[in-house]
This record gives sequence, structure tokens and C-alpha cells, in this order.
Amino acid sequence: MENQHEEQNQLNIELNEEIAEGQYANLAIITHSNAEFVVDFVNVMPGLPKAKVKSRIILTPQHAKRFMKAMLDNIKKYESVHGPIQDQEQVSVPLNFGGPTAQA
Repeated sequence: MENQHEEQNQLNIELNEEIAEGQYANLAIITHSNAEFVVDFVNVMPGLPKAKVKSRIILTPQHAKRFMKAMLDNIKKYESVHGPIQDQEQVSVPLNFGGPTAQA
């Protein structure tokens, strides 16, 4: 009986080949409104004046906070095995999405 209850509470997550390949990003731009957080993942190539958003994820504030906690937990686990991650200097990148300034 307990096994049936556990099976009913499981979530089957499908991962197709294209998504499984992933996208490389070395910059995340985070904006928010009162209803959502928008995370744009960008691949910036050195010496090139233009970069493309590779993926955009939109989260509710509650999911954004859960994501932050999960990231902090995973970073702590990573550093316990591999040592501290060296924080790089703050890099200021002028951002221009080629359109009007977004407003919420």
C-alpha cells in the first residue's frame, strides 16, 4: 500500500535530446517585476561587441527563491568536495537588447 502511495507522488520528467545537450552561458542577467523573475542566460565571447541570449527562464517569486536556495545548497556541496570557488572581479558589461527599455 505504501509503495502505491509513493508511486502516485512521483513526477516523471522527460528530457529530450536537444534539451539534454544544454546551452553554455557565461553571463546571467536577472530582472524582475512584482509577479515574476526573468533570467536571461547569455554567451559572451571575448572581443565581440554582440552576444545572444541563449535561454530565458521566467519564474514566479516563490520558485525564484526555491531556485536560489537550491543553488546555494549545491554550491556548498560542490565547495565541500572541490574547495572554495574563487569569485572573479566584478565585470561591468554595457547591456543593450536592441530595443526599448523594459518596464513592468
